[in-house]
Amino acid sequence: MTNEGKYKIQATIKADGTVARKDVIGAIFGQTEGLLGEELQLRKLLRTGRIGHVDVNLNNHKGRVKGEIILTSSLDQVSTAVIGAALETIDRIGPCKAIIRVQKIENMYSAKRDTIIDRAKMLLMEMIQAGADESKNIIDEVAAVLTLDTEVEFHGMTAGPNVKDSEGIIIVEGRNDVRNLLKFGFKNAIATMGSGIKPELIELAKKKKNVTAFLDGDRGGRLLLMEISGGLGKSLTHVATAPQSREVEHLEGKVVTKCLKQKEIANKVVSRIQANLAKEDDAAVGRGTVTLEAPDDVRGWAGMLDGLKRNQAVIVLEDGSGTAPVGAAGLEAALGEAEGATGLVFAGKVNNRIFELASGAGIASVLGKSIGEVSLQGGVQAYSVKDL
Repeated sequence: MTNEGKYKIQATIKADGTVARKDVIGAIFGQTEGLLGEELQLRKLLRTGRIGHVDVNLNNHKGRVKGEIILTSSLDQVSTAVIGAALETIDRIGPCKAIIRVQKIENMYSAKRDTIIDRAKMLLMEMIQAGADESKNIIDEVAAVLTLDTEVEFHGMTAGPNVKDSEGIIIVEGRNDVRNLLKFGFKNAIATMGSGIKPELIELAKKKKNVTAFLDGDRGGRLLLMEISGGLGKSLTHVATAPQSREVEHLEGKVVTKCLKQKEIANKVVSRIQANLAKEDDAAVGRGTVTLEAPDDVRGWAGMLDGLKRNQAVIVLEDGSGTAPVGAAGLEAALGEAEGATGLVFAGKVNNRIFELASGAGIASVLGKSIGEVSLQGGVQAYSVKDL
């Protein structure tokens, strides 16, 4: 729908029966005809462009219809308000009882003005930041001369000159990654050199307060993180990642700084990537022996299984809370009515029906007592209690 007109009338509709969009539009024009006088006949106003076309969106669930009506108007405030009030007099659509309620009448000019102000602020900040970045790039280029050829060897691994004495280190993949970080003043990086995690690196990490793995933004970077995490264990404190499909050795100075500022706690990233790698491995068929490790948020749902009877379910909401237990027979209806559902806890075996219901409700993760051979279906990842 285009936002023509000065005002936009937004209304909700509920009907006790199945109705179609054309039935609603027919009722709007038919039941208001003769009600508002000659000057406000909707069909005439539509032909002359004083009102826009009526946009109706309906959602049919178990024989009942809910939806939204949007109507734009170029009339004055009073006439627009009268039309909005007239919509609320419609109490029947076809053979079905109906209720229409106007939620608000929005001034489109005010909305556009607010959009212009917000966008102008963003553009202004981009201009200011671009100017600052240009100045910083000049400084970086000049300062790079001072840091050239200052790399050192640490037990066969290329490193920055401060890797021994600094309180923290940055672990990267290769020699060129270390050199790129040196260009921008980061002198505490060390490369794994692609030959496994050496014992000397493990011992060095144990002596540091902060150990950050800074990895390429591809599958190879994620696999290297699994190797680093396995070797260093709890000594690995944080993880920073290059933007998608980019390599650390090719990053600009401002991107390097941004990535390191946005580093995350290591164990959270490792858990998330382990689950994602398992999904990728099963993505083609979603079958095979399930060896997934549930991410932290799914682990937090385990307590919701307590007290559930067989095949009962709890719907997990956006704030992490769960609904009251729902039986298998009422699960479809409960999912249709739930707002902000993000997960599902099921006290039974996750089967095709559970996958279908979760997928239809936009839920990405399901925790069940057990799962079959299929662990990924319809964009839904299933975990069992043994994966926690």
